[in-house]
Amino acid sequence: PPRSAGTAAVPVWTRPSSSGTARWTCTELRFYTVLRVCVCCVCQEYEAAVEQLKGDQIRIQADERRKTLNEETKQHQSRAQYQDKLARQRYEEQLRQQQLLNEENLRKQEESVQKQEAMRRATVEHEMELRHKNEMLRVEAESKARARVERENADIIREQIRLKAAEHRQTVLESIRTAGAVFGEGFRAFISDWDKVTATVAGLSLLAVGVYSARNATAVAGRYIEARLGKPSLVRETSRFTVVEALKHPIKTAKRLKSKPQDALEGVVLCPTLEERVRDIAIATRNTRQNRGLYRNILMYGPPGTGKTLFAKKLAMHSGMDYAIMTGGDVAPMGRDGVTAMHKVFDWAGTSGRGLLLFVDEADAFLRKRSSERISEDLRATLNAFLYRTGEQSNKFMLVLASNQPEQFDWAINDRIDEIVNFMLPGLEERERLVRLYFDRYVLEPATGGRQRLKLAQFDYGLKCSEIAKRVEGMSGREISKLAVAWQAAAYSSEDGVLTEAMIDARVDDAVRQHRQKMDWLHGEGVLDNEGRPFPAKGSAPPLKAQEVLRPLQEVPSDRSKPDGTPV
Repeated sequence: PPRSAGTAAVPVWTRPSSSGTARWTCTELRFYTVLRVCVCCVCQEYEAAVEQLKGDQIRIQADERRKTLNEETKQHQSRAQYQDKLARQRYEEQLRQQQLLNEENLRKQEESVQKQEAMRRATVEHEMELRHKNEMLRVEAESKARARVERENADIIREQIRLKAAEHRQTVLESIRTAGAVFGEGFRAFISDWDKVTATVAGLSLLAVGVYSARNATAVAGRYIEARLGKPSLVRETSRFTVVEALKHPIKTAKRLKSKPQDALEGVVLCPTLEERVRDIAIATRNTRQNRGLYRNILMYGPPGTGKTLFAKKLAMHSGMDYAIMTGGDVAPMGRDGVTAMHKVFDWAGTSGRGLLLFVDEADAFLRKRSSERISEDLRATLNAFLYRTGEQSNKFMLVLASNQPEQFDWAINDRIDEIVNFMLPGLEERERLVRLYFDRYVLEPATGGRQRLKLAQFDYGLKCSEIAKRVEGMSGREISKLAVAWQAAAYSSEDGVLTEAMIDARVDDAVRQHRQKMDWLHGEGVLDNEGRPFPAKGSAPPLKAQEVLRPLQEVPSDRSKPDGTPV
């Protein structure tokens, strides 16, 4: 800008105006600059907003287009499903119509076949009827013709019959005459020849002797074979093998022959003193067999289920002997055959090459006192036969008697006993050993074997066995064994086959309650102590002995009857 002379230079801006060029002041210039900046910013924000609005519109349009495509896809799927459904319905309807048509055709065919069959049957029946009529007419005509011929030829027929009878009579008479002449000549020739008569008599005599000898020899051989190989009827169980059993079970027989002697107390749980005593008996029996000495007879008595039969079997196996088990209750029903059967038992026992241990269970059933007991004559004879065969010690067999009431034995039986062993009820230690033994046998082994449907829950088995042993006081070994079998049955009857501690306790409670009930039945309100003797409850009278209970019944004759006619 121009400036005048002698003045300071001051910046001056001009601006256009209607009257000409005007100058800008600094304030105006600053305001104008700010205004321009604001206008530019507003324009930029407006442009950005416009761009954002355009982007939103594009995004909204894309969303609408995507929704439209989805709806169209759904419509297409629905239309396709509906068309497929209609096609399936049409196909099913076609199949139904085809099936109805096939059924109709089949029905028509069956009706046609039935009609044809009816027509054929009617035709056959008509043919049969015509044939029958023709046959009847033919038979009638033939019979009439035959009757007419016979009437016309009756004289000729009678003459033929007369001639045939005369010829047959003449033939029979000639045959009789010829046979008589031949036999007569032969008998006269036989009688006249003394050598033939002697030879004939000698032959008949030899034939009679041969028949008699063969019959007696067969009887003797049969008795020998029966004594050597057959099992007597009184023997219930034996370890001896017959020829038939050896042929049926050759592998079992070979194992039995190759088996080694077992421990006499394997699986038998007894108190220490009794265990020591029976072990001495087992060792003595084994050495007696090896040295072919005389066996000692043993009496084992005590409550049922205390291991008497089991020890007898183990004793025989330990000593290498055969064993045979018979029960006294089988002797009385045999009646007159009891004596023969008893002799057969001892004859059979004497044929054992290994020595035989004859175990008589419930021996008091027939070895009773002959002086005070009322026994039948047959049973008395059987007892006498038993006493006769056991009068002397033998190196062929060993006699072991088992009884719950040894006081009923005849005095002669007591005289034949060399050793008396009392099998008592198990104590606490023995009960715990029995519980553990049968728990392992019937629960643990099946559970760990994997071949049976039995599983065992997790709990302290040893502690549980000790607890059970304390709870089953007074029980015998057989009752404890049955209790273990009850545990196994409880596991098998459960849904999952798992034996739990609660199930074991429940079976133990049932067994204890049943044992007490049995003791109440036997001794009133009393129970048994560890030695098997009755122990009365507080405030009650001592229980009666079994002999005192049975004496009134034993004194009743067998032929008495009650007032109403019922036999006692």
